[in-house]
Order: sequence, then C-alpha cells, then structure tokens
Amino acid sequence: MGGQACVFYGAAEFSRDTDLVVLASPANLDRFRAALAELRAENIAVPPFDAHYLSRGHAVHFRCRHPDVEGMRIDIMSVMRGVAAFEELWERRTTIVVEGEVHDLLSLADLVQAKKTQRDRDWPVLRRLLEVHYLTNRPQPTPARIDFWLKELRTPALLVEVATIHAARARDLMPARPALAPALEGKVEAVEVALAEEERLEREADRRYWQPLRRELEALRRVR
Repeated sequence: MGGQACVFYGAAEFSRDTDLVVLASPANLDRFRAALAELRAENIAVPPFDAHYLSRGHAVHFRCRHPDVEGMRIDIMSVMRGVAAFEELWERRTTIVVEGEVHDLLSLADLVQAKKTQRDRDWPVLRRLLEVHYLTNRPQPTPARIDFWLKELRTPALLVEVATIHAARARDLMPARPALAPALEGKVEAVEVALAEEERLEREADRRYWQPLRRELEALRRVR
C-alpha cells in the first residue's frame, strides 16, 4: 500500500520499507506471525503487534533480521483514515504477476486516498500517480475513469483539460469539488489555488485524526 505499490503503478518512489494493509482477524494475524518468524522480524517500536492497536488505526513496525532481508522494515496497518474497510479493499484490489510472483496492491483509487496525509513526500507522488493514470488511459475515457479524473486529478492543466472535454459531468461534480469551477473556465492559476486549499484541508484532517493516536503512542512509550 506504500512506496512499492506506487512503483508498480508507474509513479516511482524510493522506498526504504514495505507497507502492508492486513486483515486483523485472529487467524490471519497468526499466519502473519508465522511469516514474521520466517523473516526473523522483531517489533521495533510502539505499539506492540496486537489486533487492538491495528483496529484503532495504528501502524505496527518491524525490522527483519534474516540474512536474506537483513534490515528490511515492514510496516502494517489495518485501518486508515478515509479508506474503506479491508474486505472492500481486498474485493477491488489490483493483482499483477511479475516473473511468476503474484502481487496484490491497493486499487489505485484506494492508494490515492491512503496517500492524502500530512506528510510532504506523499503529495508529489499522489500527483504523479494520477498523471500516469490519466495519460495512460486518456484514449479510453470510460465513465468511471472520467469521474475518477474529475474528482482526483491534481495537475491544474490536466484538470482543466478533462473538465473542458467532459464539461457536463464536471458541472455535476462541481458541488463536491470546488476546483472544478475554475477548471471549467480554463483558469489554470485559480485551479492551482483551489488544489492547494484541498491539500491544506486534507493535511489538517490527517493531523486531527492522528492526534489521539499519537497521545496513545506517547503513553505507551512512557510505559516502555
């Protein structure tokens, strides 16, 4: 669900770890513990590896000690802000095969939602993910793709282009996305301002979401 998923989707990002979203059921977490044991992975920070913390929205962090993957970090989550429950994520996942290995990724739409964080590094990657999807699929503009582009594109010139071509649908979606109003008028600079405000609001929402979770982590660190 992180940087490596972005690489698969064509928005290259240097990633020092592997980020996974997992089903936090008892049986599945037992399977995950077995996999961690094979990797000689140890829990390296708070919180501990427990379904309670995963269900609260925390990330749990591991460092691998097996010689084949020495030092590799694994971060897992089960619940994310603004992102659907695991069962829905799994139902609409993207599955690709590379050299005989099967990789299940968050769908692009879900990955986009997961990247709307307070972290500076996520926003350029988010923009690139959407650019790649639009430029790759522009010759085949299905209704679902048009809606996705109008709702999510973060490149002013491209959003103006889509809104101009699909003006009727852009007007339908405008109440939910104010940036479409200047896009319909071809005002690239005004679109850029509107997108900056969207980003500011998402960052602030992410900060509010993490505030109580950060307090829990601070309490756990003091206990440790």
